This record gives sequence, C-alpha cells and structure tokens, in this order.
Amino acid sequence: MRKDYRNWLEAQKYASNTVVAQLHRVGRVEDNYGDLEEHFASDLFVSLIEALKYSTDDERRNKPNPTKLKLDGNVRNSLSSYRSALARYGRFLSGVEDRAGEDEFVQAKSASAPSELLGFAEQNMDQKLSLERDMQAALRREIKKLGDTLSIIDDGAERSVESGFIDITCEDQIDGAVVVIELKAGKADGKAIGQVLGYMGDLTLEDDAKPVRGILIAHEFDKRAVSASRAVPALKLFKYAVDFRFETVD
Repeated sequence: MRKDYRNWLEAQKYASNTVVAQLHRVGRVEDNYGDLEEHFASDLFVSLIEALKYSTDDERRNKPNPTKLKLDGNVRNSLSSYRSALARYGRFLSGVEDRAGEDEFVQAKSASAPSELLGFAEQNMDQKLSLERDMQAALRREIKKLGDTLSIIDDGAERSVESGFIDITCEDQIDGAVVVIELKAGKADGKAIGQVLGYMGDLTLEDDAKPVRGILIAHEFDKRAVSASRAVPALKLFKYAVDFRFETVD
C-alpha cells in the first residue's frame, strides 16, 4: 500500500477513525492477496473485488466465508466494507477524487475551449469537489438534522456499489429501510436523479430484504429533476442552506 494513501484519505476529510479503518482493511487485503498495485495494473481490481463478493443469497444459505480474510461478525456486511475500501483505494491509485463536476470539465475539453475557459472549468470543478466534501463531513456530524430516525451505517466513508460511490448510506430506525443520500453543491438536474436511482437499484440487489429510499440534497433543482422526483415516492429532494457563524479573533 502506498505511503501517501493516508494523506489522500485525510484530504477527502474523512474522520480519523475512518482513515484508520480504511488503511486497516486495505492492508489486510494486501497481506492476504498480494501487492495491490500489481492487481490494479492487471485488471483494476475487478477479479479481486469479485473474490470478495458474498451475496444475500449466500447469507441465506449460510455459506462459509469464501475469502482468505478472517472475519468476525456478519460475513456479508464485513466483505461489503472490504470491497468498498478496495474500490476507494482504486480511486486513489487512478488519481480520481470524485466524479462530481466531471461533466463540466469534459465538456470544456471536448469543445476545444480556449485555455482561459478550460482553466475556469478546472477551477470550478475543484471548488465543487471541495464544497461537496465539506457538505458531506458536516452532514455526517449532524445527520439528525436531516431526520431524527436516521443513523449512518457506512463506517464513515462512501459505500461502493456497482454504479459508483454513495455519499452517505443510512438506515431508518423506524422501518429498517436503507437510505441513499447524494449531495450536490450546486443545481441538481435529471442526471442527478438517475444517479441516485442507480444507487438505490444497486442496494435493492445487495439488501433485497430491506426497503430502499433515496435523498438528494442540492442548492437548487431544475424543473426536470423536480418533475422526475414526483414519479418516485421513495426519493425525496432537499435544499440546503449555509448558516454563517462569526467569532472574534483575539
């Protein structure tokens, strides 16, 4: 495992205990399966993540742990955490922080934009990434402001699913529903709705015994996003507002 991975995790504003947990899981995978950079160069962790899979059907059939990892507690939940940790390490190795804002940057490049516009697009993407990381860290600290019955169940880091990374995964303590939370720093459009629905669909397969709901949080929503959400009762839209607080400097 690369020594600068800790710095990358800290730059994503993960809590210190989450950083320790991610390093521990990646380290254990490497100890049991060999050099991870070689695995990544070979097939981008595809075969390794496949080796760590354990489905709800496997759980129902009480199948033994199929991996080299010694696990305590629930096998399916533990391996889900290890797969997420490995996928996150893959993001680090590939130099990808987040997909948010990527569309604007790609559009600017593909349009052969002048250097000033390309620089603006790149700067705008960096600002959006930073703001969304701040939003996620703040919401994780005060998740009850979004819902009194919500509790975070993703070990403090984005959960990896087939279609991407869920910003925050919660459970509703009333009915046990798994709740997908996606954060957008600016205006959310129809693509954002599709993104959340994709995550919800992935979790429906992974946690097929539980209901799945979604929450999309943004500064504003375009008309298509609002209209689309009306057709999905399990998806709720929330606007965020910034509450400025001021302190004197001695």
